[in-house]
Amino acid sequence: MSKFGQISQPELVTIRIPWRCPMSPSVHPEMPSGVVLCIDHNQETLECERSFLESFGYTVLTASSGGRGLELASSHSVDVVVLGYRMPAMNAQEVAIAMRRLRPEAPIILLTEGAGVSDRTLSLVDALIAKDRLASQLLPTIAHLQGCGWTPPPSFDA
Repeated sequence: MSKFGQISQPELVTIRIPWRCPMSPSVHPEMPSGVVLCIDHNQETLECERSFLESFGYTVLTASSGGRGLELASSHSVDVVVLGYRMPAMNAQEVAIAMRRLRPEAPIILLTEGAGVSDRTLSLVDALIAKDRLASQLLPTIAHLQGCGWTPPPSFDA
């Protein structure tokens, strides 16, 4: 028995402390923000990208297919496109070609799980990120493409 009375089972107490990431735009206002369109058939990847990018002040649109991504790009202003490589129906190359026609000024970042990306597909995108490096490379890549004098590549009409 302690001086506070009878000892009982410890209680689990959850304390929520607001966490501010040291790289958030409010701390670093020079970081670009804008609208990022994420296209991937994997819903978990899309939710991860949305949560991560929104925590840094980006507006995020998500599409689980290339066709839906192109619909969103045609009806919304888009600053950056994050595109999954392996998708059913419309593949990344087809989406990139159509996106270049629709939003030629928007840089495209291709997410891949490994090697095997064709040279043609690589020629259509501005950056390549391995999915296992997404957390460490996505923000710097977006910031670089938005803020370092990026100019769109030539038109890719197939």
